[in-house]
Amino acid sequence: MTGFLPKNGGAFAATLALGAAGGGAAAAAGLPVAWLLGPVFVVSAATLAGLDTRMPDRLRDLVFFILGLQAGSGVTPDVLDQIALWPLSFAVQMIGVLFVIAATYGFLRLLSWDRQTALFSAIPGALSFVIAAASQTRADMTRITVLQSVRLLLLIGALAPALAFVEGGEGTVTVARGHAGTPGQYAILFGVSALAALLGHRSRLPGGMMLGALLSSAALHVTEIAPVPIPPFLAVPSLVLLGITIGARLQGLDRRGVVALIPASLGSFAIGLTVAGLSAAVAVLLLSLAPAKVALAYAPGALEALTVLAFQFGQDPAYVAAHHVVRFMALALTMPFLARSLGAPPVADQPPAPPASDSGIDIGEDGR
Repeated sequence: MTGFLPKNGGAFAATLALGAAGGGAAAAAGLPVAWLLGPVFVVSAATLAGLDTRMPDRLRDLVFFILGLQAGSGVTPDVLDQIALWPLSFAVQMIGVLFVIAATYGFLRLLSWDRQTALFSAIPGALSFVIAAASQTRADMTRITVLQSVRLLLLIGALAPALAFVEGGEGTVTVARGHAGTPGQYAILFGVSALAALLGHRSRLPGGMMLGALLSSAALHVTEIAPVPIPPFLAVPSLVLLGITIGARLQGLDRRGVVALIPASLGSFAIGLTVAGLSAAVAVLLLSLAPAKVALAYAPGALEALTVLAFQFGQDPAYVAAHHVVRFMALALTMPFLARSLGAPPVADQPPAPPASDSGIDIGEDGR
């Protein structure tokens, strides 16, 4: 769905209303990151019920741009002191990713999944590349898409409350960070960051729109050229729209198929989170890094959503985003070789998987 306007205006209006209501209810209940979690849960349910919850592509891009600006405002000069540790952290992360894939693959094989479907389902994130590669084999595309999508929803739903508990509850959740500034400073922030976001988009990096805005905003905040906060009237609706985008990941999936695959999804999620948690513990012990930001960086999937959570919990968004980009790029480069090594023509009568580009989560903001 391209452009800013949806094809089905009524369905989109209903989706916005549900997302806002979910955020308001979550906020009233005192949930952490309420304006993100509430829409995720409500819109996921609405999607499975048959509502067309897809968001127009250009509106989604605008949301990622604003959230990138916000995440960049959370980067502090202290980040520069730890950049030298990032390569070692990347190495520990990628070793952990290999163990996540191996452990999840073994679990799915125990459930009698064929080796191709089990392997592509075990890969954490990079869904567009996984789908493209798996389509060249005999893998069950529907199983792969369902498991990956449900695992993402579980990840977002589990991490936010866990971090809120570890970090001390609601007081850690922030919406705006920075100092009151002048119109000129806002013009600089939005203008320069728009150019950086466009470059990020053109670079074809995963999450390029958000990543470009994040890096530009971080530079302008660290240098105090434009250390201004993103106003709540932009930040809160952007969180709601991100929650809607995540909930729409289930668009096109058969409800009975999703229910049937819940045990496999729960098991895969538990294995991935446990192994990623062990990898994060190794990084914390070896490199003396903050546990919360390492947990967000090593979590298996959801580049944009976890970068936003890093900001919300006062962690280092640049560190988190960098690790997800490294994971994504490593997996994306591996996919063609993996498909070739498993090279068998796809089954002709296999139902097509739902498109992987509708959500923009962990596949690049423009669906690549």
